[in-house]
Amino acid sequence: MRILITDRHLLADGLEQEAAGPDIEIEAFANPEEVTDDAWARADGIVTYRGAKVVMANLAKMQKARIVVRGGVGFDGLDLKALGERGIAVCTVPDYGTTEVADHAIALMLALRRGLDRYDERMRTDPKGLWRYVDSPCIDRLKGKTFGVFGMGRIGLAAARRAAGFDMNIVFYDPFQPDGYELATGYTRLKSAEELFELSDTVSIHSPLNEGTRGAINGDLLGRMKERAIVINTARGPIVDLDAMYNALKAGTPSGAGLDVLPEEPANTDHPLIKAYMAKEEWLQGRLMISPHAAFYSPPGLRDLRFKAVATVAQRLRDGSVRNCQNLEYLVD
Repeated sequence: MRILITDRHLLADGLEQEAAGPDIEIEAFANPEEVTDDAWARADGIVTYRGAKVVMANLAKMQKARIVVRGGVGFDGLDLKALGERGIAVCTVPDYGTTEVADHAIALMLALRRGLDRYDERMRTDPKGLWRYVDSPCIDRLKGKTFGVFGMGRIGLAAARRAAGFDMNIVFYDPFQPDGYELATGYTRLKSAEELFELSDTVSIHSPLNEGTRGAINGDLLGRMKERAIVINTARGPIVDLDAMYNALKAGTPSGAGLDVLPEEPANTDHPLIKAYMAKEEWLQGRLMISPHAAFYSPPGLRDLRFKAVATVAQRLRDGSVRNCQNLEYLVD
């Protein structure tokens, strides 16, 4: 049996082989585009991190594959029906980076609310002459403010619990959580995204990317926010309409945004918001923070991801069972 990894992180430490077991061979490539036709053909299972489109483009070459594991929480880019009809289970690793992403969301909020990027830049420039506080539109008190969660799954709930530790009021919008979820969490459930954006001082996005959420954070929702409100996105870039975000920030509402993900990755440096950010335009100072889709990362988090992704494939190959399968309704065994 053979597991194909389309875009390896590390292999020298033997972690993938440990997860697979001695009876399963690992074949790994640095980039999905480098995978050979023979490698696609002989793979019994596949792990891909950022190669969903390449996997789908090479579906016809997969002669033996019984499972594709997307090394991450999301599975956008993988055609669940097409893969299922070929007997290929699509699985994910939903629990590897929950704490890291929640921590990152809160860190972005704190950095904006305390003006840390501005202070750091000013201290690098002139730590003597600029030794004073900065009046920034994002700086504000957290206690008593409202933290709104758009998508109350594992990570959204983890972020909410952290925000509650700062004495913030927690509200959320998630039409897919069952009735009574608000009673189990103790947080206030809202009936619409519009209500969430109107009431929240910080909106933290934690929904999956699908046709219903693509571009969901648009000009209408952003325009409903309070003047000093901020938006945090550590979920998927295309959920936020970046043109709308640029226009909203330019207009002054919301006051700021912290983005770990963008609609185009790596960043499209021709987009007006990215250009203004790179140029350090004065109107945007202290109002936008960007990190490179790195919220998931910590050394133990990456280790969990690598191990669990391969172990999920190995389980399928050994006994036919699946964990965190996203296309059971289409799966033909």
